[in-house]
Amino acid sequence: MQVVLHAGAHMTDENRLVKCLAANRDRLEQIGTNVPDPASYHKLIRDTLHAARKGGVAPDAREVLLDAIVEDGSADRLVLSNEGFFGTPKMAASGGVLYSAAEERLGTLHQIFRHDDVELFMAIRNPATFLPAVFQKTRVDTMADFLDGTDPTEVRWSNLVTRMKSAFPDMPITLWCNEDTPLIWAEILREMGGLDPAAPIEQEFALLSEIMTEAGMKRFMNYMDAHPGMTETQKRRVIAAFLDKFADESAIEEELDVPGWSDDLIARLSEIYDEDVDALQRWPGLTMIGP
Repeated sequence: MQVVLHAGAHMTDENRLVKCLAANRDRLEQIGTNVPDPASYHKLIRDTLHAARKGGVAPDAREVLLDAIVEDGSADRLVLSNEGFFGTPKMAASGGVLYSAAEERLGTLHQIFRHDDVELFMAIRNPATFLPAVFQKTRVDTMADFLDGTDPTEVRWSNLVTRMKSAFPDMPITLWCNEDTPLIWAEILREMGGLDPAAPIEQEFALLSEIMTEAGMKRFMNYMDAHPGMTETQKRRVIAAFLDKFADESAIEEELDVPGWSDDLIARLSEIYDEDVDALQRWPGLTMIGP
């Protein structure tokens, strides 16, 4: 069985992907992909991860999990989504280390699914906006305390990938930039669900409705209806053009108000992020979905 772990990151997906996959459940089941309701396994997997730290993984952990979330107890491809797989928002960048518990959590999940093919899907986000967003979800007083004195310019997603690849060199990893998600939404859904690149999919443009004006979205859908059969590349160009003209600025603007963070620091963090993404795109054996 293929086991797809969609591990967030925090403050990127907010369950939109798994909800859209669930809307395509009938089509996915035809190709053997099972997308269970996250409510059926979030607590169960969390409890299993916690129990494993004390006494290891129970021999029947896989069977218990599958019996609880898969109706017939089996699937060719199982999609599990939880931004908390690697910990809480506080653990997302505590001490300036992105998801310090990732290797341990992945190790436990690999033990549970030891006879299955485990792969990881994850969005990454510019630290200039990611760090403030996860910080706001914690009870830590200051960003400096959150990062434990680490310079924010030292935070790299490639460091997380290096750690995970060192621990699990054969595990396929698929990443994408959260900033690109509106342009590549359908491709992410198809890749995660195991669908063919040209397969029809429900809610293909669901994310656009959240960041485009109502009038713009109406004109966009009319345009798409009038131009069937476009390739994914053509669709992305159309999406980019409509967003350029009809984006809802109130929905996409991000206010950055971190005491001690200057405009120069934020600009530098964005430059470092771009460089980090460029490095990840050249990483052998790593899949980066991009526009």
